[in-house]
Amino acid sequence: MSAGQPESLTVVVPIYNEEAVLPELGRRLRDACEGIEGLDWRVLYVNDGSSDASMELIRAQRTEDERFTALSLSRNFGHQGAITAGLAHACSDAAVVIDGDLQDPPEVIPELVKTWREGAQVVFATRSKRQERGWRRFGVMCFHRFFRWISDYPIQSGTGVFTLLDRVALEEVNRLGETHRFLPGLESWIGFDQRRITYQRTFRAAGQPKQSLSRLVCYAFDAIFGFSYKPLRLLTLGGVTISLLGFLLALVFILRRLFGVETAETGFTTLVTLILVLGGVQLCAIGVLGEYLGRVYDEAKSRPLFIVRERLGVDEPGEG
Repeated sequence: MSAGQPESLTVVVPIYNEEAVLPELGRRLRDACEGIEGLDWRVLYVNDGSSDASMELIRAQRTEDERFTALSLSRNFGHQGAITAGLAHACSDAAVVIDGDLQDPPEVIPELVKTWREGAQVVFATRSKRQERGWRRFGVMCFHRFFRWISDYPIQSGTGVFTLLDRVALEEVNRLGETHRFLPGLESWIGFDQRRITYQRTFRAAGQPKQSLSRLVCYAFDAIFGFSYKPLRLLTLGGVTISLLGFLLALVFILRRLFGVETAETGFTTLVTLILVLGGVQLCAIGVLGEYLGRVYDEAKSRPLFIVRERLGVDEPGEG
């Protein structure tokens, strides 16, 4: 930022079929950002292959206020791909990532900016309370606890994509080109001066959640296999343990034979049990290895993380 110029902020908002939310989202984003003194801001919507009227509503918002800009991707690249596209096109002093369903309230953005102005380079918005119910709440809670235990770079429970990155941190995140992305983990991994604020996550303003169970499971796998070697180490430990137990069992059988305590029983149940246990462990091991190998294969292909169909008020990365 040049001396005398106001600080600039880009608010990156991934959008997928959010026509019911967009009018209120645009109003609340404008009110939140205009309330921050000395800030040159813009909103960057990333239309992730929406099939409803989301893009038309975004165009209408831009007609009313040119600070609302947009990228339209060629298809649905997923939540993390859409955010990656937005961050790659953010040319401001800082960028805030916020979901487009209003569960993350835009009114928290001024607090993120305040913490940034106090010297923070990465500011995480951590949920003090979630409003989800049922299996979704239970699954998210279990994932965060499990991820804290298994990850080599743990993140605090309740941390999602609602984050502020300053220019230096943003450039480092943009350098990370891995295909299977878990952005909260990547933002934690880069280091720098990281701080947290807390907020209360609300219900969706309208519509239904766009993340299906299968997508959430894939997202969890990306987090686990992208930030931990523990599954491989646990398999090694399990293999060593089973081998030791096998040697001990073999020793027991040898001693029974030497001391004449061998019975006439066939041991069919024991044999079947051992085969099923060992076979199950081996299949699980192959599955874990396959998850890592599949990710290596995707990285080797080096396909782009997103393809832009259209830009509204947004320059190519590196321009402007």
